[in-house]
Amino acid sequence: MNDPHTLVALRARRRIAMRLIPYLFVLYIIAFLDRVNVGFAALQMTGDLGFTPEIYGFGAGIFFIGYFLFEVPGTVLVETWSARKWIARIMISWGVIAVGMGFIQNAAQFYWLRFLLGAAEAGFFPGLLVYLSHWFRQEDRAKAVALFMSAVPVATIVGAPISGLLMELDWLGHAGWRWLFILEGLPAIVFGVITLFFLTDQPAQAKWLPADEREWLVGELAGERAAKLARGSVSIWQAFKEREVWLLALAYFGMVNGLYGFNFWLPTIVKQLSGLSNLGSILLTAVPYCVGLTAMLLLGWSSDRSGERRWHTAVPMMIAGIGLFCGAMLQHHTIAAIALFCVGAIGIFGHFPSFWSIAYNRHAGVTAAAAIAIVNSFGNLGGFAGPYVIGFINAQTGSFVGGIVYLSINAAVAACCIAAVRIAGRTS
Repeated sequence: MNDPHTLVALRARRRIAMRLIPYLFVLYIIAFLDRVNVGFAALQMTGDLGFTPEIYGFGAGIFFIGYFLFEVPGTVLVETWSARKWIARIMISWGVIAVGMGFIQNAAQFYWLRFLLGAAEAGFFPGLLVYLSHWFRQEDRAKAVALFMSAVPVATIVGAPISGLLMELDWLGHAGWRWLFILEGLPAIVFGVITLFFLTDQPAQAKWLPADEREWLVGELAGERAAKLARGSVSIWQAFKEREVWLLALAYFGMVNGLYGFNFWLPTIVKQLSGLSNLGSILLTAVPYCVGLTAMLLLGWSSDRSGERRWHTAVPMMIAGIGLFCGAMLQHHTIAAIALFCVGAIGIFGHFPSFWSIAYNRHAGVTAAAAIAIVNSFGNLGGFAGPYVIGFINAQTGSFVGGIVYLSINAAVAACCIAAVRIAGRTS
């Protein structure tokens, strides 16, 4: 422990984590809340605008079509140009569009703004994953991703009561759901400007790191990159042909079905099951996310500690499928159904840290950025499929059961895909 090299490494790792993770955590809370607050708004918006479940499901999910179309070039720009500038551009543009959601009057405007919101945000999440790889070694990455991605459940845990209170507003003759979009969109614009001054693109440029810590990190990451390249490099276009990339994309498609089907519809499902008010339903919705947050942090720590990735990813995916399926089967028993949705949340959120460690560890540099973008963009089409399928089945049957079963099947298929992936590097 008294070895100077070890002490430098400990200081550097601590300093980097304390500077970057809290800030990126806040950015992702803002992003995720602007992406999914439509689920809270739906409790009022669908009635005010006369939207059917199918219209709402399509509009909620069309976000991911715009996201899909611009994801790969946006992520590559983070690697080849400037993470700081590109992330700032993304945040400012999506903030303006998110505010615009507060002024929609019909389904066409709803569809267009959700599509544009997805296009504006494309590259943000995978870009931040690439950015983390500039600052954290492979053996620290699952924990870093877990801390960063814990913003997903926290966005709902914190956002649920805030959104519930905003829904009670009636200012200037505008309904609460409109103020929800307007007031939750503004922070993206503010933090987009701050990002230009706060983030540093590469460790070699980090004046806030002492010289010895900066040299240690640059050397460690250079060695990691060289080891990946020694395994053989592929071009961006070859990444499109790689079996493992598409297995990961299919697995992610399955889990994103569950994540956004869960996010966009859970407040409505909970209200239908419990009979609570809008505010009560939104607050109860936060319970599964508290469970999911705990699972994400524990599994990220466990995966880094053991170096194991495959089963830290596949097993939670299977747990998600079981929890969602059993919750759907017990829909008439409110407490049991919500408890089982908490089990589902363990898998929906718990698989993320090790999953993204598998994805990034396959390649280096621009190829890694492209591979992550492929996995994320095609996988995120599940964000369109999940909400739309639930809305469609509900419109046809008057029940959410079929849609939740669909999500559970996707989670089981995702687990099988991960089991078939050949894991690169020394972790397995």
